[in-house]
Amino acid sequence: MTTYSKPSWIGWGVILLLLTYSGNALGAGKRDVGETPRAAMTIGAGLEQEHQWKDAVDHYKAATEKWPEEQALSYGLRRTKIQFAIERRYTDDSYRDDMLRLSKHDALELYDSILQRIRANYVEDISTTSIVAHGTESLWLALSNTKFVDANLYGADPKRILEVKEVLHKNYWNKPIQYREGARQVITEVCDLCEQRLGLKPSAVVLEYVFGTVNCLDDYTSVLTPDRFGDLQNSMKGEFVGIGIVMEAEAGKGMQLISVLPDSPASEAGLHGGDSIVAIDSIDCRNMTTDEAASMLAGVAGSELRLEIQSGRTDVVRSVRCKRRRVEVKSVPVAKIIDTELGIGYIQMTGFQETTSSEMLMALHQLQRQGMKSLIWDVRGNPGGLLEESARILDLFIADGLLVSTAGRVDDQNKKYTAHPAGTFQVPLVLLIDGNSASASEIVAGAVRDHQRGTIVGRKTYGKWSVQSIYPVRGSTGLRLTTAHFYSPLGQRYPKVGLKPDVEVEWPEDDDFRRPLGDVDPVRDHDVRRALEVLKSGRTFVSK
Repeated sequence: MTTYSKPSWIGWGVILLLLTYSGNALGAGKRDVGETPRAAMTIGAGLEQEHQWKDAVDHYKAATEKWPEEQALSYGLRRTKIQFAIERRYTDDSYRDDMLRLSKHDALELYDSILQRIRANYVEDISTTSIVAHGTESLWLALSNTKFVDANLYGADPKRILEVKEVLHKNYWNKPIQYREGARQVITEVCDLCEQRLGLKPSAVVLEYVFGTVNCLDDYTSVLTPDRFGDLQNSMKGEFVGIGIVMEAEAGKGMQLISVLPDSPASEAGLHGGDSIVAIDSIDCRNMTTDEAASMLAGVAGSELRLEIQSGRTDVVRSVRCKRRRVEVKSVPVAKIIDTELGIGYIQMTGFQETTSSEMLMALHQLQRQGMKSLIWDVRGNPGGLLEESARILDLFIADGLLVSTAGRVDDQNKKYTAHPAGTFQVPLVLLIDGNSASASEIVAGAVRDHQRGTIVGRKTYGKWSVQSIYPVRGSTGLRLTTAHFYSPLGQRYPKVGLKPDVEVEWPEDDDFRRPLGDVDPVRDHDVRRALEVLKSGRTFVSK
């Protein structure tokens, strides 16, 4: 296996070539899930029948938050997550063009590599029986997935497909398996069954077992197609080829631009957050998924796109041209003084990549030269990134003591990161967080809280608190595997519940303000306004 330095990656969102968006924007309204669990199930069933997998996932997620004890809703969420993952794979060029062309032998070798890595390094001990069973479930669900059937079984007799599903359920559901050889034997039997009765090629079968391995693990572990693996590696470096937009599909309305990266082809073409892409190179994308549109927007540097753009709530559509090029993603896009009289600085941090600590140090020195006397540090919407970078950045604000610790099953995952007195910035600090502040952002929040280093303002964090290591496996495929949990300096964790701020800010549901990426609005941004009040009152904690 290729030797590879394992970065401790704690981000839960991956910067794709377009930076696809995860999470709700500030001011977004809550999803209506119905008045009762039964009503919620009816709504979810309707979305599933229409194969609206992403909307179904969002629906069941909201419903399970409202009724966490309802097992039917929990399984609905699980089922639709798997279906959505299958659909995403079949819109991924590297999956269709590379992975599906693997021989049966090579596909099984890939499965063996991933199984071995999970059994050796996952944060908890998982049985081979459970891992294989979840692959069987993934195949069982795939046989009713439109994109899977169209790609592999177009024109097949639905009755035969149903018969195969029945055999899978009867003979292979939770079948006891002791060793890796037993896993390979079961998958080979299933390949033969599907090939004989349906003419289904072995690679399509084995790959459902490959990607199904992670369905019994946590939400942050994933098998990465070659394209996704490349995207993740680029996101660590803070660069990609594209047009520089953060987008999310909105059914019937196209790709809504959550924000546009500064100094990108999209910004140079006059695109703004709130715009929607309704056509790409004359092809209507109003009903595409985010991944389908992303695939069309992908391309080599220097190639040109023609986009049809609808602005806001108007019906006016304009045509723009964007040339793809390499875009550098700055993890500190904003560093400015927002109150010159009191010397209040503001730093916006969007991720923790290889360059983030150096970007942060440069920003702090810049603000210091401009007269900074206190600081607002904004990690709202920041999904995380490299663990080591979060520790380096905390070391700029905390003079001594533990910053974060990690614990896993393997010795090299048990680490402690401590502060050093030299170079510490002692300015009063307010940290801004929200529900999309995850992983490395939560490491920062935990250390600020435990060291009483500043006041935390906003809404509770995402609640991740786990560490992923990135492994290359066969055929340019990758594995992002949860290998440890992380702890605040006082040994606290906040998985699923998130860390609560010291000062909670309720965001009005009817407020359509979107936090600008690459700028700050101290007037309309409720969190920034509250942070300014805290700093002006002089009530922030400062380390001794």
